[in-house]
Amino acid sequence: MSHTVTAAYGSIDKAINAFDELVSEGFPREKVYLDKEANHVKVIVPEETKPEAEEILRRHEPDDLQARPFEAS
Repeated sequence: MSHTVTAAYGSIDKAINAFDELVSEGFPREKVYLDKEANHVKVIVPEETKPEAEEILRRHEPDDLQARPFEAS
């Protein structure tokens, strides 16, 4: 099962750094999303890599971090 992990940051710089680190660590760019208006980073990951994604996002000190099962629209 895939999960959507979303982190909300207080600044765009933190969000960009988190996005860049996810991509540089090998998360597929098409599964990583940066919302520059809201300073959010969202990544869709399989169950096995969810802890790694959460750890990377936490390194950049999010104001909020949430994970939920992925629902395709």
